[in-house]
Amino acid sequence: MRHQRVINHLGRTSSHRKSMLANMATSLILHKRITTTVAKARVLKSYIEPLITKSKEDSTHSRRVVFSYLKDKTATAELFREISPKIAERPGGYTRILKTGNRIGDNAEMCILELVDYNQVMLGGEAAKTKTARRRRSSKKKAEVTVAGKGARAAAEKAEETEPEEASEEPEKE
Repeated sequence: MRHQRVINHLGRTSSHRKSMLANMATSLILHKRITTTVAKARVLKSYIEPLITKSKEDSTHSRRVVFSYLKDKTATAELFREISPKIAERPGGYTRILKTGNRIGDNAEMCILELVDYNQVMLGGEAAKTKTARRRRSSKKKAEVTVAGKGARAAAEKAEETEPEEASEEPEKE
């Protein structure tokens, strides 16, 4: 009977699985988002969320414990310096799995695993700020663009002839 045998071995030996999860966790911490299969993402989610929780307490012991899992000094430093202050008030659920469809070669379910507090589109931060009005070309510029193929010099002369002469009546300030 297989009661309480819920770990997904991912078809790998124990050492291969541990090193793969450490590498994937390091990539997730450094890049804040990775693309992988759904099965690997679920295993990685249960692997990295306790490490993020451990990083909330910045002590020598917790740094050593996290380093023993990640085996990467830069990822450990990034986790404690930048990620843990940002998720300090969050009680859990630090990662999100977004399914993206199936892979072409073997039809495996693919997904994006990302840190929740680092997706600006989902937070509504920068996506709303970048939305601006569309630019409209003036009729003069449209004429320049359409005539430019026939001769840029002729188009420029034609535009100068049609432009009214604007003389500023204000004296220049020196």
